[in-house]
Amino acid sequence: MHALLNPVAFSLGPIDVHWYGIILGSAALIGLLLAVQEGKRFGIAPEFFMDLLLIGVPSAIIGARIYYVAFKWDSYKDNLWEIFAIWHGGIAIYGALIGAIIGAVIFVRRRGYNFWRIADIAAPSLIAGQLIGRWGNFVNQEAHGGPVVQSFLTDKLHLPNFIVDQMYIYGEFYHPTFLYESLWNLLGIIVLFVLRRQSFLRAGELFLSYFIWYSIGRFYIEALRTDSLAITAPEWLRGLMDALWLPMTAVFEQGAMDYGNVRISQLLAVLLILTAIVLIIVRRKKGLANERYSDPIVSTKKQDPKADVPANTVEE
Repeated sequence: MHALLNPVAFSLGPIDVHWYGIILGSAALIGLLLAVQEGKRFGIAPEFFMDLLLIGVPSAIIGARIYYVAFKWDSYKDNLWEIFAIWHGGIAIYGALIGAIIGAVIFVRRRGYNFWRIADIAAPSLIAGQLIGRWGNFVNQEAHGGPVVQSFLTDKLHLPNFIVDQMYIYGEFYHPTFLYESLWNLLGIIVLFVLRRQSFLRAGELFLSYFIWYSIGRFYIEALRTDSLAITAPEWLRGLMDALWLPMTAVFEQGAMDYGNVRISQLLAVLLILTAIVLIIVRRKKGLANERYSDPIVSTKKQDPKADVPANTVEE
């Protein structure tokens, strides 16, 4: 008998409060606290990051939904109202990032700050939010990988019973891809924390390093999943994706795909890694990254009187 977690944490009359929402709320709060704490080093008021969160979360949700619907249009074109039924599921993390970045660029520029400097501060918050948020998928038994035998989870991965039980879905055990990504992101936070104290790091490079790190993990973890958004691509592109996955074949088997031959998240992961590396090189060569991460952050607008210290100084 496998004890499954109840996705409903508690009820307030007719309203059910789901663990998924609690977990996502906690992820946003932890991300906010990390940004606020680092922002203090640069004299940026906590209220700035609170406002940024209020802009970023709705932008992320809208972006995540648009991204998903765009690649699953056949499922929505005959029932347009279903597009707004986000509670039925159907969001994508890369879409959330796109939406959040668009909202953040507009907000940050209106406040007179350089987007790259604020994005650097927010980078650990993003990956921390993803680390925690994946446990919402765990509770809902979604975003898992392909089927595995129970002994793989218990004897090879040595997972506790509560995780093993939750990975028993419709009579089969599955790869806990939520856990793989969560652990990868945990290691990523440590990497970002170390990087941001290095003297060689230039403005914008911590944010771009986040994309490189996350996308590397996402490429390999995505291949295990069975719910990937996909496209039918030329054979050379499919061959390239398979070649990049090749080192993992000795340990894992790719999850089945319902349609298409290239997973969109894998393709986007590769493009983001390449784009981030090129941006780092180009920005340095063209003198667009002369500021270092540790340099003061200055707003072109009137200083917020609520800030703890002047915006053009850095606390040691």
